[in-house]
Amino acid sequence: MRLGRKSARHAKDLESEGATMGALPFVAGKSSNAALAVDEPAIDLVHLARKTLGDPSLEAEMLEAFGFRATLLMLRMQQAALSGIGAAAQALNDSARNIGAWRVALAAEAVKLAAESGAEPELLQAVDQLRIVVKNARAAIAEFLRTD
Repeated sequence: MRLGRKSARHAKDLESEGATMGALPFVAGKSSNAALAVDEPAIDLVHLARKTLGDPSLEAEMLEAFGFRATLLMLRMQQAALSGIGAAAQALNDSARNIGAWRVALAAEAVKLAAESGAEPELLQAVDQLRIVVKNARAAIAEFLRTD
């Protein structure tokens, strides 16, 4: 799951040529495990390049901020009541969409829905899934930052 600097710098060119870079499409409604396919990249580099106008230092800054925020919000979810878990999941969803971490966004949406329903087994399963995709995104971000 490598995020090379060359990939990010040329993301706009690839997008204009029709390459998808493996980005997940937006999925409305409930998130499913099928939407969290393991073979999809952790970060949509085309989206990230679009958000940063291809500025490598801004890409790194946004990714670092996301990694910190994701860690903070996951800790907050562990200590919160249902409404707090839903709010933290929504904040993580928003942050993930900002950098193109679609799997994190979908998993966070699943946590939010489970928290709203009050179904504890589903909530625990959704939080476990979110923990896995956040860990994978953070690993991809760390690798990306090392190659910078």
